[in-house]
Amino acid sequence: MIPGVTAFAALSGPLPKLGVVVAAALVALTLLAGNDRLKAGAMLGALALAPVLLLADIWHSPQLRTVHRHPLYGLVAALLALAVVAAITVAISRRPRLLAPLIVLAVPFRIPIQAGGTTSNLLVPLYVVVAAGALAFIVPALREDERAPAAPLPRPSRRDRDRDGQPDARPVRKRRRLGPWIERLLALYVVLYGIQAVYSPDFEKALQQMVFFYVPFALMFALLRGIEWDRRLIRRCMELVAALAVLFAIVGFVEYATKTIILNPRLVVANDLHTYFTVNSVFFDPDIFGRFLALVMILLAAVLLYNRNQREQLVTIGVLAVLWAGLVLTLSRSSLGALLVGLATLAAIRWRVSRAVITAVVVVAIGAIAVAVSPKTFGLNQGLNGASSGRAGLVSGGIDMFKSRPLWGYGSAAFVTEYRKRHPHSSTTLAASHTIAITIAAEQGLIGELAYIALVLVSLIVLLRGTRGDPPRAAIAAAFLALVFHTLLYADFLEDPVTWLLLGVGAALAAAARGAARQSPETAVASRASVTSASTA
Repeated sequence: MIPGVTAFAALSGPLPKLGVVVAAALVALTLLAGNDRLKAGAMLGALALAPVLLLADIWHSPQLRTVHRHPLYGLVAALLALAVVAAITVAISRRPRLLAPLIVLAVPFRIPIQAGGTTSNLLVPLYVVVAAGALAFIVPALREDERAPAAPLPRPSRRDRDRDGQPDARPVRKRRRLGPWIERLLALYVVLYGIQAVYSPDFEKALQQMVFFYVPFALMFALLRGIEWDRRLIRRCMELVAALAVLFAIVGFVEYATKTIILNPRLVVANDLHTYFTVNSVFFDPDIFGRFLALVMILLAAVLLYNRNQREQLVTIGVLAVLWAGLVLTLSRSSLGALLVGLATLAAIRWRVSRAVITAVVVVAIGAIAVAVSPKTFGLNQGLNGASSGRAGLVSGGIDMFKSRPLWGYGSAAFVTEYRKRHPHSSTTLAASHTIAITIAAEQGLIGELAYIALVLVSLIVLLRGTRGDPPRAAIAAAFLALVFHTLLYADFLEDPVTWLLLGVGAALAAAARGAARQSPETAVASRASVTSASTA
């Protein structure tokens, strides 16, 4: 018993803070490593460290009482989880192209789990898939089995090979050793988050953010970044995400018809207090459900703009009609705004920017007329704070926090704790961030804000450059811009796996386009035509 008590005492002391910093460093190394073994080692370290930090955090929480009383139950559960991960790892190793569809399939599903005294809606299926995908890369990379075929996962060594699969003859000093700028800025942001968690008044939440979001999502990004996204794979993932969106919309229709909510008791109470009824499907939050539907609709809109197959256009229009009905039932104004931003971006890429601007002005004018005719419908008779469901107060509170500590902020994940300290009578359901830029400024100060702004701007440049004749890239860029807009009205930027998914796929497609541009003119034209046909076939 004494060694166990000593070990736990160490985990309960200052070591968790050091562990969060180390986890952030492992994430950065995963994103920037220049060879397979180094990347695999960083992945393995992150996979091992994250659950240790989580267990240290929740060891005394009520949900582990059963494990304390009956350790065998915990051991059996852990072995079952490892068996599932191992089975998926074997499947991915044998058929590497399964990884992308599995990630797309797992991204939307959340499971409510208590951690640290609070209930969190965790992406458990995604964690399992990411762990399996990472192991499918780690094992052969650490074995260095030259006889084994190269896995079509994120293997940096493949960047140093020419088109014939032979080693690159260029001098070693000319090879790229660090990842592109998106990877660098992601690594910078995560490292800053880990360091600034050390002085946060809510270190427990910062630790959970690192374990539940930044570590698994960074591994997912690395895996997606290394996949070769050809025509068939893009089409398969697009069909899968469209089918999921329709399924979730149907769940929303059932909720609305029966006036029942499957998940989120708070939404049940809110619906009982209002004359309207809001649906959330399987997403717990109507705004997150609306965000998902809006992003899928933007991806499908690209099919309408570029696809000339009449049958597929009719099917796409039908799917869009179903998703639009589902989006309306969420009553998410931020999601409607994000949809308009994404569609405007697609229009600007597909046609002249002036046409998109004129269309946007017309839409805004129609919206302004509707608000002027019936302001009560949009909640504007309640004032700015009432119309925004209290978010205006959160923004002003966040700005005040930034003014108090403009350089380094109050620490990672400190917004809720500090806001409630300053506003003790605020609603418990509203004392959370709804504007990501303000949150970062309050929590991480100018240091974190500059890293966030640089990441957004560089990502937009990388994703938007050269997309006019490239439908898949245009769709990804428009969806990412819409997501950024949504985070300015709601929350969750790098805490949303969709952000990392769009960045990973978009960066991989951008790198492939740059590689095609360096080929001979004939090969480059053929490569671009192959990628373009992904949305028209």
